[in-house]
Amino acid sequence: MWIANKWNDYELIDCSGGEKLERWGDYLLVRPDPQVIWNTKKTHHGWKHMNGHYHRSTKGGGEWEFFNLPEQWSISYKSLTFQLKPFSFKHTGLFPEQAVNWDWFSEKIKNAGRKVKVLNLFAYTGGATLAAASAGAEVTHVDASKGMVTWAKENAKSSGLENAPIRWLVDDCVKFVEREIRRGNKYDGIIMDPPSYGRGPKGEIWKIEDSIYNFVRLCTKILSENAVFFLINSYTTGLAPSVLTYMLSTELVKSFGGDVISDEIGLPVSQTGLVLPCGASGRWYKRS
Repeated sequence: MWIANKWNDYELIDCSGGEKLERWGDYLLVRPDPQVIWNTKKTHHGWKHMNGHYHRSTKGGGEWEFFNLPEQWSISYKSLTFQLKPFSFKHTGLFPEQAVNWDWFSEKIKNAGRKVKVLNLFAYTGGATLAAASAGAEVTHVDASKGMVTWAKENAKSSGLENAPIRWLVDDCVKFVEREIRRGNKYDGIIMDPPSYGRGPKGEIWKIEDSIYNFVRLCTKILSENAVFFLINSYTTGLAPSVLTYMLSTELVKSFGGDVISDEIGLPVSQTGLVLPCGASGRWYKRS
């Protein structure tokens, strides 16, 4: 498992009974997590003195309960600073486990010895975009949500990257890639973190099990001959690491060479020494 264990401002303190206790900077949050199917004694004081608690409803969804939590605050990872705010369906605007992927492709970008063009698809609030830009890449950031792109720009400003070579686009990712093929544009690195289910800005339906393989195939048409990496992240249970490996190997290795490796990603639990699984990632890369 690839473990995101280099955080200072974030800590997964404990997990029990379907919930996790986290420290986000100076604030403690309790949020549900379907992976936490075990029950252990909740001895940490944070379980009774949290700043925010997301209660899941038995009818689906849920709602936040706040205890002296600001509407927005920030945390940092290395040179990057992110604005956080609790919003619908338990999220805060950041997935801290992704830091292990940021570190991986940042090294690939730095070691390329040339300017690397990166495309970040389903780019959310820009964690991967900013990590790539900080490593020296020229980045195109694409997300179907205008609100998420606006949030990502706020994070860029917080991180001192407002003038970095980042192109911000509100667009359906599939249609954008199709246009890039027609334009003849190429990228040296592609990052994608597709949702299990979603809709584009004009109601386009995305269902990952039906769409991901053909979309990966489509994206190979905009990879440069000297491509550096291709990263897929998935929180969908059915897409096991081995499935990501087979998909990337089938579509990339035969045309571009290189290697593929996939694994679960996770966060260390400081109270117990366990590691909480947080999805899976597949990585294609050129041998250096």
